[in-house]
Amino acid sequence: MEEAPRRVSPTEERAWRGMLRMHDLLVHQAGRTLRSGFGLSATDYSVLAELTRAPGDRLRVLELAKVLGWEKSRVSHHLSRMVKRGLVAREECLDDGRGAYMTVTPAGREALEAAAPQHAEDVRRLFLDHLSPGQITLPAEITDTVIEKIDIS
Repeated sequence: MEEAPRRVSPTEERAWRGMLRMHDLLVHQAGRTLRSGFGLSATDYSVLAELTRAPGDRLRVLELAKVLGWEKSRVSHHLSRMVKRGLVAREECLDDGRGAYMTVTPAGREALEAAAPQHAEDVRRLFLDHLSPGQITLPAEITDTVIEKIDIS
C-alpha cells in the first residue's frame, strides 16, 4: 500500500516561500550594487570569494561546483565568461591531465577586494541589521543543518 504524500502546512509553506523570496531579494539587491559599482555579478563575486578562500586561491572545477552547489555545466559556462573578462584563469592539473584548476587573476583579486567592503555593507544593511544576535544564530544553524542533510557528493 502506497503512503499518501505528506502535505505542507500553511506555516511550513510560509517558511519555504519566505526563504525563497528572501534569498531572491537579497541576491538581487546585493547584485545590483556589485554590478553598478564594480562590474561584477553576484555569481562572479561568489566564484571569486570561493576561489580566494581555497588553499592557493585555486580549486578544480568540480570542487568549485560542489562548494557553490551548482551543476558542472553552469560552473563551466560561467567560468568561461569570467576567463574572457580576465577575472579567473585555467591552470592545467599536472598530476591529472583530465582536470584543470581555476585560479583568481590579479584583475579578479583587485575586483573582489574593491567590491568586498561594499558587499559587507550590503550584507549588513539588507540582512544582519534587521536581526537580533539570537535571530542571526538561528538561520545559521538552520542553513548548516539543511545543507548538511542535502549536500550530495
